[in-house]
Amino acid sequence: MLCGGSRISHRIRECNYHHQNLGSGLGFCSSRIVRLSSYMETPVSVQHNQLLQQKLVSFSTIHSKSPAQMPIRSCCSSQLEDDRELPAEGLSSVAGGIVALGKFDALHIGHRELASQASKVGAPYLLSFVGMAEVFGWEPRAPIVAKCDRKRVLSSWSPYCGNVTPEEFQIEFSSVRHLTPQQFVEKLSKELGVCGVVAGENYRFGYKAAGNASELVRLCEEYGMHAYIIKSVMDKNQDSRNIDGKDYKERGQVSSTRVRHALAIGDMKYVSELLGRQHRLVLTVNDFEELTSTSNKCKVSAPKSCLLNLPPMEGCYKNCFLIFGDESPVSCRVCIDTTHIHLETAEVGICNFDNSQDFHILGIEFVELES
Repeated sequence: MLCGGSRISHRIRECNYHHQNLGSGLGFCSSRIVRLSSYMETPVSVQHNQLLQQKLVSFSTIHSKSPAQMPIRSCCSSQLEDDRELPAEGLSSVAGGIVALGKFDALHIGHRELASQASKVGAPYLLSFVGMAEVFGWEPRAPIVAKCDRKRVLSSWSPYCGNVTPEEFQIEFSSVRHLTPQQFVEKLSKELGVCGVVAGENYRFGYKAAGNASELVRLCEEYGMHAYIIKSVMDKNQDSRNIDGKDYKERGQVSSTRVRHALAIGDMKYVSELLGRQHRLVLTVNDFEELTSTSNKCKVSAPKSCLLNLPPMEGCYKNCFLIFGDESPVSCRVCIDTTHIHLETAEVGICNFDNSQDFHILGIEFVELES
């Protein structure tokens, strides 16, 4: 058994919300577990064995570390000498992998660092929870990264992860809400069969966030896994003013909260620094009523209701890029008002949309706000 754990959107008329998950590979692994990418193409047990044989070495000389010691390069083995056998059926897709723990809303550089460290000791996964807003009664809010764009972002992390694309694995929050820290770690070990975990030094887990990084290390050791606790990636370019002071995790580190704040003030340079890439706004449209084209200019307007993720603040942005299908990015100017987003580009050919398609997915990458 692996690591000693038991195996277990002129105006657009209408938006098509049935396609918000396009390209995400969304599907259900079990009644409670959702896989968000299609990285795993071969049977789990076969691929994990191949990856582990190639990348993992023995944990036998490694000891669990405190948060200050941050082990990141040690590896775990398949521990074939363990007399407990791996069940042929019922394996989760993360079995034998290294899971990075967090919320992963923005997929920012701090999240990328977690995935990078996980890749150094095994097959990297991002494990987070879905349905928290519903459970706690929070107001719905737009995601920072569109669901259909997350796989692209994760693919861009491959150079940081040993040329492996991290896979996303989500668990319904309602199924783990009341678990104690020990029960949560037990689930990781016995039900999901993970080999080890990677978390930030401020990570909290378990019912009412009772567990911290030190307890994660202790419990993982108890269940035959290893915990890799890494220092937070700090925001070196901004201070904590105007950031939610009620967030007990706020200590000046890169965070999804900071990304949302930067988008709210239209500071796209700052957003790019936090994300490690330009922010891509995604919209889905299925008809064009007010598309206008002249000999040297193409203009398109879309209602904000077609947006699949969080836009920056209202205003006009220059030097943006429009991504449409497999075409090369096109330079454009973007203006956002209270109800619509307006695109203008000198590339008139971009107005020749294929009306035979039921819907179109457009992406806009932002560079800077006009002064």
